[in-house]
Amino acid sequence: MLTQLLDTSPEPRFDRLTHLAQLTLKSDIVLMSLIDNDRQWFKSKQGLTVCEMGRDVSFCGHAILGESIFEIADALEDERFANNPLVLGEPFVRSYVGVPLKHESQLIGTLCFISLRPRIFSAEEREIATGFAAAIEQEIHDRLQEHDHDKLVAAS
Repeated sequence: MLTQLLDTSPEPRFDRLTHLAQLTLKSDIVLMSLIDNDRQWFKSKQGLTVCEMGRDVSFCGHAILGESIFEIADALEDERFANNPLVLGEPFVRSYVGVPLKHESQLIGTLCFISLRPRIFSAEEREIATGFAAAIEQEIHDRLQEHDHDKLVAAS
């Protein structure tokens, strides 16, 4: 992946943002999810212990099909997700808000907010979620620049 983030260790720069997002928007679960062909992998996670899931059951796989916020107010009432194992079983997802994450104009994943009860984000909450996603995109950019700089220093 062009961000060199897949399958890397947790990093405080991302965990700090997902933790603050969770507290600010009072979500049960907040994930920085990166998508590849077969799976979604969580670079940072709050409120969930698993590290990845198959793309076939992911909400994020739907969210990255567009460039705007993807929102499911009640997954049990949405025919796309009503029989999803993540809705019917652990973690019992009821609502989902996913903000697509981009790097160099490519959709690479989502910042997702999951609640265990039906919920609709207000306009202000959507703005906050979008702001956190922009901060994560900036951290991805900064991280890549730091790695490029470190390579140059090591080569000299």
